[in-house]
Amino acid sequence: MKIASVNVDPQKGFTPLCPDELPVPGGDEIVPALLAQNALADYIVGSSDAHCDAALFRVDDPKAQFQPLAHPNTDCTFIMHCKPGTKGFELLDGLPAPTEYDFFVWKGVAPDLHPYGACYHDLAEKLSTGLIEFLRCNQVSTVIVGGLATDFCVATTARQLQQSGYFRVVLHLDACRGIVADDVASQIESLNQSGVVIASTLDDVKKALAAQSSKE
Repeated sequence: MKIASVNVDPQKGFTPLCPDELPVPGGDEIVPALLAQNALADYIVGSSDAHCDAALFRVDDPKAQFQPLAHPNTDCTFIMHCKPGTKGFELLDGLPAPTEYDFFVWKGVAPDLHPYGACYHDLAEKLSTGLIEFLRCNQVSTVIVGGLATDFCVATTARQLQQSGYFRVVLHLDACRGIVADDVASQIESLNQSGVVIASTLDDVKKALAAQSSKE
């Protein structure tokens, strides 16, 4: 059984370290849990938002955020976040550098793209980032997912991996933080119903891995 650990967007721009971007409460606390799940894996994978000044989603007034946009690959407005060269773009301290991951995805580089999941560049999920293909080529059967934020990019990535039909997906909640409690709960329930294993702690992750190993 080959295992991969996916670190979804663990960037400073999604934490209180960058309060003027898109801070997720407690987002700066997930490093130990991510490192612990990485230690269980044969391959570690990372993703980051990487947005430019010309991004279609961009608004300068925080009050103008989350307004729908009539664009196929940018569905709503956000303030600028995770711009390359800024503090918000950086991974959280203590995590590997992007070059130290086995596979890394930069998301939303083009001005008209604002994907959430790490598996596709577009919202229609037609243009692969290569993540699923990388995992398949390396005969990965189980994927552990953590990162930011639970109710957006983490949930979308877990769903994309599960829907591919190739992997057993484990969502590690201690390695995630979410934004809206009700939305987090709704996403977790939806993922659970789709077959994603929900693991609250690292011990739960280990139990899920052991159960899968006994079947193979």
